[in-house]
Order: sequence, then C-alpha cells, then structure tokens
Amino acid sequence: MALIHLNFESEYLCNNTDVNIIMPDKPRVEKPKDFYDSNKKYQVLWLLHGTYGDYTDWIRKSSIELYAAERNIIVVMPSAMNSNYLDWKGFGLGYNMWEYLTEELMPLVYNWLPASSKKEDNFIAGLSMGGGGTIQYVVGHPERFAAAAILSSAPSNHRKDMSEGTVLARTQTAINNYGGNEGYLDSPANVWELLPKLIKSKKLPRLYFTIGKDDSIAYKRYVAFKAYAEQIGLDAVFEEYDKYDHEWRFWDLTIQKALDFFGIPNTYAGNAF
Repeated sequence: MALIHLNFESEYLCNNTDVNIIMPDKPRVEKPKDFYDSNKKYQVLWLLHGTYGDYTDWIRKSSIELYAAERNIIVVMPSAMNSNYLDWKGFGLGYNMWEYLTEELMPLVYNWLPASSKKEDNFIAGLSMGGGGTIQYVVGHPERFAAAAILSSAPSNHRKDMSEGTVLARTQTAINNYGGNEGYLDSPANVWELLPKLIKSKKLPRLYFTIGKDDSIAYKRYVAFKAYAEQIGLDAVFEEYDKYDHEWRFWDLTIQKALDFFGIPNTYAGNAF
C-alpha cells in the first residue's frame, strides 16, 4: 500500500494540519504505467479519530491498512483535535472543523487523487468522538455518503440534558462556543432533533451503530438512543458485543464489520502481505 502524509495550511482550521491517506495497492503483475494511467476512480472511506487522537491513530492502533488493501479503497484520516467535529470560531483565529471536511478536504482529495466523489462510492466511520462526528456529517450532508458506521458512540438528547442540568462539562464548553443553549441546539451537534425530519425525507444513508457492552463511557447513551431510534422509526443496524470496553481491540474488530456493512467486497489480488 501507499501511505500519503499531507501537511498543509488549512483556510478553515487557520493552521497547518495533517492528514494520512491510504492509497490502493499496485499489483506486481501490472505495469506502473498501466496502473497509474488507468484513470480509475476509487471508493473512499473517511475515517475519524476519537478524543485525544489525531491522524495517526487508526494507522498505529488498528490494521486499517491491511483492510484497505483487501478492499482496494482509499482511506482518508484527518486530524480534528478535540473539536467534536464542530466549528470553534472563538479559538485562536478560528478552528472550523465542521466546514473543513466538506469544504476543503473533500475537494482536495477528489481533485488531487483518483478518488470518486459519487455518493455511492463514499463512506464515513469513526470511533467515540469520531463516531459523533460521523453521525453529524451524515445528518448534515446526507447527499455525500452511501453509508456510515458509528463505533462506540450515539447522539444525545441535549435538550433533555439541559433541562435536567446533566450536561457534561465538555458539552457545556461547546454550548458556550455556540453562544448558549439555543445556539447549540441550532448547530449540527443536535442530531437527536434533526433525525426525525431527515427520516421522513428518505435521504438518510444506511447507518450502522455498534458498541461493547462493557463500555463505561458510551453504553448508557447508546441504549437511550437505540430506544429513541425505534420510537422515531430510524432504519439502522445496531450491534452490541460482550466483553468489550471503549478500546482499540473493539474498534479494530468493528471497522471490519463496518466495511462488510458498506458492501465493499474483499477482492485482494495484489502483492503478498
């Protein structure tokens, strides 16, 4: 596999940022000129990291490179700091992660690399904070993705949390960033209330939610959302696994399940591993 590391000045993040990109493998039986001149466009997986992570997490802590090779896809792994994949206009010169992915990184990837921009060829997945980002992007931009996988995460009922005074400290920081409760409820983070309208529009990509039953961070929220999903008629796949916590062994397992769910076949016929 080819691994591309991009470092460039981002207009939306207002700083230099890093991206790792896994590229499809050239089979040894194929001539370089034939392979690189083919004009083929590849399917793309946008893969998001969790809290405290960055663009290296999936490469260092999972076997995503192997799985990408088996399925002949491009995998794009950006850095997002601890932004919750939202805009932070009050931070420094601004750190607009919500806009960055769709308005800057996607055009870069689609136009500089042999990546298909077609909805049916684009998928998104993430773990923990990245799972939250995944469902936000899907709900905010359903026209861009064929399917999504949310690993060890689920939307929260923010309005209920606000009324009960149970907002997490981290969420409160985001609320302050959006100018208060109403501003936050009007933001892309309020997936809970955005979903019912989108379900009626029949524009939602296919969704896969999964979690370990021993997950002390996200399991309670996942269970509450699963019940809400049934109430509003959300057509999604939910899977729970015994004996897994909020951990990389689980995410390495379930990213493979996600690729199966996406319908990307394992057709590896290139170089020996």
